[in-house]
Amino acid sequence: MPTTPKKPPSPASGRNPTPASGASPVVAMIGGGQLARMTHQAAIALGQTLRVLAAGPDESAAQVTPDVLIGSHTDLDALRRAAAGASVLTFDHEHVPTEHLERLVAEGVTVCPPPQALVHAQDKLLMRRKLHSLGAPVPRFAEITSIEDVEAFVKEIDGPVVIKTVRGGYDGKGVAMADDLAAAREIAGGYLADGIPVLAEERVAMRRELAALVARSPFGQGAAWPVVETVQRDGVCVEVYAPAPGLPDELGAAAQELGLRLANELGVVGVMAVELFETVDGALLVNELAMRPHNSGHWTMDGAVTSQFEQHLRAVLDYPLGDTSAVAPAAVMANVLGAPQTPAMSMDERLHHLFARIPDAKVHLYGKGERAGRKLGHINLIGTDMDEVRERAVRAAHWLSHAEWTDGWNEHDD
Repeated sequence: MPTTPKKPPSPASGRNPTPASGASPVVAMIGGGQLARMTHQAAIALGQTLRVLAAGPDESAAQVTPDVLIGSHTDLDALRRAAAGASVLTFDHEHVPTEHLERLVAEGVTVCPPPQALVHAQDKLLMRRKLHSLGAPVPRFAEITSIEDVEAFVKEIDGPVVIKTVRGGYDGKGVAMADDLAAAREIAGGYLADGIPVLAEERVAMRRELAALVARSPFGQGAAWPVVETVQRDGVCVEVYAPAPGLPDELGAAAQELGLRLANELGVVGVMAVELFETVDGALLVNELAMRPHNSGHWTMDGAVTSQFEQHLRAVLDYPLGDTSAVAPAAVMANVLGAPQTPAMSMDERLHHLFARIPDAKVHLYGKGERAGRKLGHINLIGTDMDEVRERAVRAAHWLSHAEWTDGWNEHDD
């Protein structure tokens, strides 16, 4: 449930003009992907229209919002156009240059989350150092500026490591596993030769990956959803189970409290996902931070009282935050990923057959063309038994991706 600190900190991110009497506030989101598309859906229910800065008219959000600007997130003038007259500027992704955001704040734009918070989701080395200074549990890590740094770190860890680019990277990009020193040398050496800053982390012996999704308003109110288990394949989230099956209550509460504490300490405004490792000995380690709606929170659209997209809007507009309770004992989100070969059957026909067989499936498509591995949408299902809900959700997502039922079912058979 939402909690409010006794002494709420100030937003310190600038202030935009209050909308004229009777006018709805305007939220501008940088990035025109599926997160902006689904945030726009939530804005409609609040009587608002999301303004989107998209790279092109065919992007997911640009297809559905009437208030779309075409431009690059690295273009300061494009950012200014998006922010003009808006109540707040927020993000579909974290790749906007920090110096541009600081300039906008200096010009009086309200940026949520503010650049001094967002930079911790942009720069993995800065994030690791900050979390370590705050006493948050993180894997052992080191900045890598030379092959000698790699050799020293691998010797210290005495085991496999992960090499990560300091900036950029998403859905497994910019992350490479090194089983031994030779592999670590080769991977890090390649990045360094290209002038790409990297860090090294120990590869954690983990039981599974979890995510703690929280939200925080400028006033300092916080809210946390149930902690979920995420399933990754080739660096991409494919399934989410809410709540995380078999998670001890005390560990779930610790993950929620950690997320809320970090959001407060970093000055986050909006939704933040804390990606976690649950280690084999039952401890928690922070893997990544995302300061925006997140794939691990898509289940909230149909499985929680308040979705992450509505909550993000509430938070950045400083509305009281919504109830984060689950509406069913089990919820599963399964991503619809493009098949290796696009099926001959149209997506519309696939939907027809899906709804005939699984009428309670909630489908969310992103308006993207099909290609191998691309996130085309997701399916949410809720119920009382996690195993049963998981089986149906995974089967439904595979059908939409491949136009084939995993159990061989054929609706035309007698």
